[in-house]
Amino acid sequence: MNVTDTTAERERSWRSRRLDPDRSLGLRLTLAAAAAFLVLVPFALLALLVLGAWPPLLRLDASVTDAFHGYALAHPAWVDVMTVWTHVLGPGPLRVAAAVVVVWLVRRGAPRLAIWVVTTMVVGGLLGALLKLLVGRDRPDLLEPVARAAGYSFPSGHALTAALASGVLLLVFLPFARDSRPRRVALWTAAALITVVTGLSRVALGVHWTSDVVGGWVLGGAVVAATAAGFATWRTGTGRRPANPLREGVEPEVADPGWMDRRA
Repeated sequence: MNVTDTTAERERSWRSRRLDPDRSLGLRLTLAAAAAFLVLVPFALLALLVLGAWPPLLRLDASVTDAFHGYALAHPAWVDVMTVWTHVLGPGPLRVAAAVVVVWLVRRGAPRLAIWVVTTMVVGGLLGALLKLLVGRDRPDLLEPVARAAGYSFPSGHALTAALASGVLLLVFLPFARDSRPRRVALWTAAALITVVTGLSRVALGVHWTSDVVGGWVLGGAVVAATAAGFATWRTGTGRRPANPLREGVEPEVADPGWMDRRA
């Protein structure tokens, strides 16, 4: 066998290990990497447009901000509602909520799931802070601001943290609703509402551009997707059945009666 044949055989062997359904670890690692890459592509494109100051994006950001700011100046009650929302569901309270869930998971005998929550929140938060420094985008500078915020603008920390927290809490608690469609719908609705309204509150208050918020949402979704895929690989590597995260969460057994006894 010549060198060319040997190289081709190695390539086929590598592909077979990665895509063979009977080799679940290799297949899932490949799918996880592909999923993370596909989700991160929109964020990378948006970041490049922001860095390059693409005129159509800047015009869109400015027009949305002007529309929201005009409405805010004419409706003080709207400003009050958005201010309360952005503080009550800001990064601090959401991180505290995630920490409470981590403690609850440890006490319930699910330390791996607790580690996943911590990892997702920490990795997402660090990425957001690093990207703010790298991009260095200024916040909107309005003549009559209704709110103020410090630091750089892209991506929005509020939108990012809302996406991270909503994602992890949704995937933690879905097992408790997997047999009830109304409860699943309620969980998905709550997660979407927290994510969307928290992000929009930053634009409504004039402290972020729309693309900042979209960037935070996309980055948060990418981090949750990537860490959930990694958790699924970790899970199946220990001999557990594959889970459907969008229906039953990342650790379905956590809601089963007798979970603590089986973990003991």
